[in-house]
Amino acid sequence: MPGSLKANGAVGRLAETVAYGPEIFARFVRALKGRNKVDAPVRLAEMAAGLLSIRGEASGVALARQLLDEYLEASDADKLAFLLELAREFGPDQKALERSVAAWMKKPSGATALALHQAAESRRQELIRRMNQAPGGTATLVSMREDVLRNLKAEPDLAPLDADFVHLLSSWFNRGFLRMHRIDWSTPAEILERIIRYEAVHEISSWDDLRRRIDPSDRQCFGFFHPALGNDPLVFVEVALTEGIPSAIAPLLAEKRKPIDPSKADTAVFYSISNCHMGLRGVSFGNFLIKQVVEELSREFAGLQTFATLSPVPGFTRWLAKEAASRDGALLTPGDRDRLEPLTRSDVELSDRLLEAAKPALNNALLTYLFDAKDGTAKSLDPVSRFHLGNGARLDRVHWAADTSSKGLKQALGFMVSYVYELQAVERNHEAYVSKGEIAMSPALSRSVAAMRKRREQKE
Repeated sequence: MPGSLKANGAVGRLAETVAYGPEIFARFVRALKGRNKVDAPVRLAEMAAGLLSIRGEASGVALARQLLDEYLEASDADKLAFLLELAREFGPDQKALERSVAAWMKKPSGATALALHQAAESRRQELIRRMNQAPGGTATLVSMREDVLRNLKAEPDLAPLDADFVHLLSSWFNRGFLRMHRIDWSTPAEILERIIRYEAVHEISSWDDLRRRIDPSDRQCFGFFHPALGNDPLVFVEVALTEGIPSAIAPLLAEKRKPIDPSKADTAVFYSISNCHMGLRGVSFGNFLIKQVVEELSREFAGLQTFATLSPVPGFTRWLAKEAASRDGALLTPGDRDRLEPLTRSDVELSDRLLEAAKPALNNALLTYLFDAKDGTAKSLDPVSRFHLGNGARLDRVHWAADTSSKGLKQALGFMVSYVYELQAVERNHEAYVSKGEIAMSPALSRSVAAMRKRREQKE
């Protein structure tokens, strides 16, 4: 594991030699010349400390761009070492923080509280702000945060750095800066290429496949864009205008599908929502996109009465394998566990006959997963469910054999789920879910869930 660079004295040496004034950047660059033998993480740490010391705006922007360029060119190991240095050595000024704590304890006031707040802020946050001033800095910082997330599980020391990134990115990418644009066949090719690349739910296999999704009059696609990222979308949603809520994905994506007259559609189906940048994970804007698309479609197509999803259940099979293998699990009945365990084996060849034979147990297991399996915050374990319920949607229905592609069978044994957005109930549903963990559901699902729980209590 890469260690701290403090032992090398990199940051300390720079702090001792740096001087203020307009010549600082030129002096700093000259000091770096001829230092190619210095390890990249040390050089990057020196540049980061220098960037925090510079007072001149122009010189600071130039150094920020050089720092980001060198980071992009560094090896994965050197990037990780530098990120760990930021996490470990660029926190708050401890002495200033101690003085501010003492001042607040002695005399609590608005002034001492403000001073304490400012002293508690890590030096990383100011460093990230300064790097963001460089041309193209925002995109590079999003990429840097991707590196943090890729290493976070193995390197928990990166958690404070990740928290700083989330704090700043949430401000820079708040709803006020985002612009929604419709994406159709006349959209610049640069954006369309990215839509093909970023599609994360149902792979787009070709340009013809893309055209079938965005060109017909009964198909819509919308994306959020940010000025700092230009034509690179943040998130996009694909919508099908239909008559009723569909029960399977294949007919929506069929090559020889016959479009319907949009004026006859009564339902808008959100069948794919793709976040485009891993570095923006945890920065919420997909919910704003859905709500704005609902408003846009409502204005354009007066006949639309229902706004629903046809959503994957990406964590179901993984959860089921764990529960079926557990002899002490309380969420499955012993009988269902025995019936379902064979379906979760890695060497099993799933077939219609095999799935049909286990259908009652699978239905019970899916309802258990959606309504009773919770994460560490007592919210739904499934990420897609957590997203839609947190946005105020109602869990409306489950669909058997809705996605029989290899991906659909692998992640959810063919199940898909529909969530419905009722505009008059969204705020109420959101509040009930966030504050109490209550899941809004259709009457039919409510009856099914009650029966499932009663059966589990009887421990068939």
